[in-house]
Amino acid sequence: MFPSGIHKRVLIYSHDSMGLGHLRRCRTIAHALVDADPRLSVLILSGSPIIGSFDFRTRVDFVRVPGVIKLRNGAYTSLNLPFAIEETLEMRASIMRHTAAIFDPDLFLVDKEPLGLRGEVRPTLELMRARGVPSVLGLRDIMDEPGQLSEEWQRKHVMPALEDLYEQIWVYGLPGICDPLEGLAVPAAVRDKMRYTGYLKRSAPAHAATGIASPFDEPYLLVTPGGGGDGETMIDWVISAYEATDDLPWPALLVFGPFMSAERQAAFSARVAAHPRLQAITFDARLEHLMQDAAGIVAMGGYNTFCEILSFDKKALIVPRTEPRLEQFLRAERSQELGLTRMLADDGRRAPAAMIEALRRLPDQPAPSSRYVEGLLGGLDEVNRLTTGLIDRPTELCSKLPQRRQSLPSA
Repeated sequence: MFPSGIHKRVLIYSHDSMGLGHLRRCRTIAHALVDADPRLSVLILSGSPIIGSFDFRTRVDFVRVPGVIKLRNGAYTSLNLPFAIEETLEMRASIMRHTAAIFDPDLFLVDKEPLGLRGEVRPTLELMRARGVPSVLGLRDIMDEPGQLSEEWQRKHVMPALEDLYEQIWVYGLPGICDPLEGLAVPAAVRDKMRYTGYLKRSAPAHAATGIASPFDEPYLLVTPGGGGDGETMIDWVISAYEATDDLPWPALLVFGPFMSAERQAAFSARVAAHPRLQAITFDARLEHLMQDAAGIVAMGGYNTFCEILSFDKKALIVPRTEPRLEQFLRAERSQELGLTRMLADDGRRAPAAMIEALRRLPDQPAPSSRYVEGLLGGLDEVNRLTTGLIDRPTELCSKLPQRRQSLPSA
C-alpha cells in the first residue's frame, strides 16, 4: 500500500451511448496515466456493454452503469433493462455520484459530453466542486459542424457549466489543425481553460489474441468501421469493389465491429466467403496489432482510428459518415488538405468504380510521416504533464476551494 497522502486517484467518465470511440479513448488515457505515475489509480465510469472484453492495466478498473443506446432517430432508450429512459438515467447518475463520493478522486476527467448524457454527470461535477477536486473536460479535435454544435450546447446550457464546473478543457488535437469550438461564441474565461495536447499516440499490444493472427501470407488491406453500428455502407462499398474486379492491389481483411447487426454481418459474411481475396472477423479488442501489420487502411475516420493511422504511419483512405454529425467528414477533409490521408466522400451512388480507383491509388500514397507536423502525437505526454500539474499543485493554490471531506453533501 502507498503511504497516506501519496496515492492519487483519477476518475474518468466515458460517454458511450454508441460505438467504441469514447471508451477506447478513455482506456488509452487511463493506461498512459498509470504507466507514467506509479502513485496513480484510475477508475472508469462506463455504460458500454462490451467494456469487459477489453484488457486493463493494473491500477485501472471500471464501473459499468446500466446501458443506453442512441436510436437512428436521435432518441435514447435503455439497452437491456425494461425501464423508461428517465429511470435508467436516474440510476446511472446516482451510481456515478455515489462511486465518486466513495472513490474520492484527486481529478475528475469527463470525456466529450460536458454534462454527460442528458445531464447525468452534473451531480458528480457539483460534488467535485464542493470537495475542491478539479474537473477537466476532454474534447476530441472536432466535435461537429459549428452551427449544429452551437445549437446543441445552447440547448444544454453548456457554456455556464464550463465556466462554473470545470477547471481546464483538454483538446486532444492541435490548434493548427482543428479548433473544436470554432464558430461558437466562447467566453474568454472558457477559452483560457483550453489546453491543446496533440493527438493520442497508440501502440500495439505485446501479445496478440485474435481468431486471425496472420490473415494473409502477403500485405493486406484492413477495413474497419470502428464499432460498426453505422459502418454498413462502407463495408458494402468495399466488398462491391472486390466483387467487380480481380486486380486490386491487396487482399482485404474486414472487421465488421461488435455493433453491426447480426443480419448484416451474415449477409456480408456470405459475400466474403465467396471471394478468395476477402476475409472477415466481427471484432478484435486488440485491433491495434492488425492495424500495425496492415499495408493500408480503409476506415470511416473516427478519432481513435485516425490516431491509430497516424501512430502506425499507415496509408489510409477515409470514407466518412455525415450523419448524425459531420465530425468524421470535417476531420477527413482537413487531413486530406494536410496530406496525411485521402478521403472518398459518399456521393449517394457508391459506384464500385469510385472505390476501385481509390484503392488502386492507395499503394502510391505517401505515409502520414512524410508530412511532418510538430507535436502531432504528443497527446499522452501532455495529458500526463497536465494531470501531474493538477493533482500535485501546492495546497495554497486551492485554498479558496471548499475542503474535501468537510461538510460534504450527502451521498
